[in-house]
Amino acid sequence: MATIETSKDYRFALLHLGFRLFFLLGTVFSVLAISAWFWFYYQGTQFLDNGNFPIILWHAHEMVFGYSMAVAVGFLLTAVRNWTGHQTLRGYGLLLLGLSWLIARIMPFTDLPGALIIMALFDLLFDVTACVALLYPLVRAKQWKQLGIWSTLLLVTTSNALFYIGLIWGHPGLTRIGLFSGLYLIIALIMLMGQRIIPFFIERGVGYPVVLDVRPWLNVSSMILMMVFIVAVVWDPISRITVWVAIALAILQVLQMVGWYTSGIWRKPLLWSLYLAYGWIFIGFTLTALTHWIPINPMLGIHAFAYGGVGMMTIGMMARVSLGHTGRNIFSPPAALNWMFFSLLLGAIVRVIIPIIAPMQYRMWIEVSQGLWIIAFVAFVVVYAPMLIKPRIDGRYG
Repeated sequence: MATIETSKDYRFALLHLGFRLFFLLGTVFSVLAISAWFWFYYQGTQFLDNGNFPIILWHAHEMVFGYSMAVAVGFLLTAVRNWTGHQTLRGYGLLLLGLSWLIARIMPFTDLPGALIIMALFDLLFDVTACVALLYPLVRAKQWKQLGIWSTLLLVTTSNALFYIGLIWGHPGLTRIGLFSGLYLIIALIMLMGQRIIPFFIERGVGYPVVLDVRPWLNVSSMILMMVFIVAVVWDPISRITVWVAIALAILQVLQMVGWYTSGIWRKPLLWSLYLAYGWIFIGFTLTALTHWIPINPMLGIHAFAYGGVGMMTIGMMARVSLGHTGRNIFSPPAALNWMFFSLLLGAIVRVIIPIIAPMQYRMWIEVSQGLWIIAFVAFVVVYAPMLIKPRIDGRYG
């Protein structure tokens, strides 16, 4: 880990590192966006932006390219600084990046002419600027091995551009390709980062010596198959190649998790939350394959990835990174974490598993899961906002 000190004034800490601003923006936005989605769903609202933006597309787009990208960029701006030893975006540059993201989120709710085009411009400005800001220190430090992660973020940017092109110019096929490729690329990014950090965190976090069975061939084969899966599932979600690649990926995820397992994780919320989040990716692949043979709502597999995988992984990562990078003890996390993670885990079960058992109450399960998401992220904001805003407790910059 690189240590980068600076003579900057420490009193306003929100703009010191990317995780501070974007974790706070992302979590507050997730509460507001899911609350709005709850209200729109309950009221039967169909469109935003004077009928130009279908509400179902708004919900899906904003959770993938709004919330998930905010968390990913915040995490990577912080991680790249550690990997390279070079300072990443901070101060006014970070503020401008955050404002471009925020303006894009607000635009659908305004009456401005061309609000959707303005949203697209600011959203893509955010994506492209983040990619450039991350590439610069990687190139300076010649960290070529990190370009796989950076390339995934660039592909997400491309997916976002396709979504807007399809939506603005009336090509539903492009909109669909952009949306689903973006979701599965976020899952690929989570898999790529999870393979690196989950076993690392477990070995150093359980409180006793343990050497996990980390097999590089599993990592490589998972990522190769994931690229095949993304192409296949976007082209035809129930094709034979989609189904068989999904089955192969489900098996590989199980093998990963078996190698990472040690009983001590259940005593550590910062560990079991990440471990179970990875398990939801396995469930996502399994449900995707089962829809080929069993009449299962395909949205259940998608929400296993999105609610369980993305939701639990991001909140678990934000909880740990925020503690470590504000100088706090990660081995003594806030007591509220267990309840926060349990709320989101229960929400994923209600959203994905319970509708298989009791499909007649599907609307109710959606509403309950929305409420549990809101509870979990409100708790995160209450517990972590002071940490993200205030300076490090050890007096260092960061």
